[in-house]
Amino acid sequence: MFRRMSRDTQRLKAVQMLVLANVFWGLSFPTTKALALAQQSLFPAANSWFIASLCVVYRFAAATLIMLLLSARTLKRTTRLEFEQGLGLGLFAGVGILLQVDGMAYTAASTSAFLTQCYCLLIPLWVAWRERRPPSARVFVSCGMVVAGVALLAKVDWRNFRLGRGELETIAASVVFTGQILWLERPKYAVNNVNHFSLVMFGGMATVCLPVAMATTREADDWLRAYSTAPTLGFLGILVFFCTFGGYLLMNRWQRHVTATQAGLIYCIEPVFASLFALFLPAWFSAWTTVPYANETLTANLLVGGGLITTANVLIQLPFSRVGRATAEVPVQTSNQRNGGIVGQMDDTASS
Repeated sequence: MFRRMSRDTQRLKAVQMLVLANVFWGLSFPTTKALALAQQSLFPAANSWFIASLCVVYRFAAATLIMLLLSARTLKRTTRLEFEQGLGLGLFAGVGILLQVDGMAYTAASTSAFLTQCYCLLIPLWVAWRERRPPSARVFVSCGMVVAGVALLAKVDWRNFRLGRGELETIAASVVFTGQILWLERPKYAVNNVNHFSLVMFGGMATVCLPVAMATTREADDWLRAYSTAPTLGFLGILVFFCTFGGYLLMNRWQRHVTATQAGLIYCIEPVFASLFALFLPAWFSAWTTVPYANETLTANLLVGGGLITTANVLIQLPFSRVGRATAEVPVQTSNQRNGGIVGQMDDTASS
């Protein structure tokens, strides 16, 4: 009984931490938009691919350097499995971001936001294939509510919806993000040190995007000019310390305590927080940068769409009534976790 209560308490805390990760990722949307607007005012003729890829390179290269400092005392003890996990996560996340950014150049932002959430459907299908059993009715209902909620948030125009290059690339990005979520939950990585494999992950993401930034560079000094003002450096700082460390480290630390299906649905809360931040942050950012960026308005789509996504996540987290089904849905536990130990904790320097 004590072990069950301990596991349930840990799972509840994991859900809370993953929701907090979504808060930080939601912050990244208006921040990235404001950064792009500020940089366009610095050099209007710059390639959008250059601006996007350079942001990813600087963001995750800075995160890599900071992680090096945080992990300096234990870095020599990095294992092969930690390197393997971080490399896989870096490749999945880096390629996914590139596909998503390129896809947004050929489709509406609302359509991109909607199609990116395809992983909430892909993960249950993968789990069903792996477990050789169909998803539960609860999973079907929760996924349906999330799809409907995201569609309302994104204000998808179904009459003009089509599958062109942008849409297909966004779906491909969602498939890659599915791989990232599933790679993170693999049982053999359960005891890995979060700092170690996150360091490799951040370095991998910067490396994946580096060739794109180099190929789209017009002048060498553009790499410095893009972040030559206080606002652009400030936005980059928000992306590094809040959206990268706050988001990805929470994901890497806590996702192991929920199932992949639950994680996929929790991550769909991100557009809700992005929409909430867009109600007031653009005006603040505009005043800081003197670049026009208007607040969005509170709409019925936000209330109903956000309500559907939230309800779906509450539904999927409710306790199962049947022992057999509950056993099948719980994440794999290591011997340390079953005995009450906490594995894969961040280094003391990071958690203090």
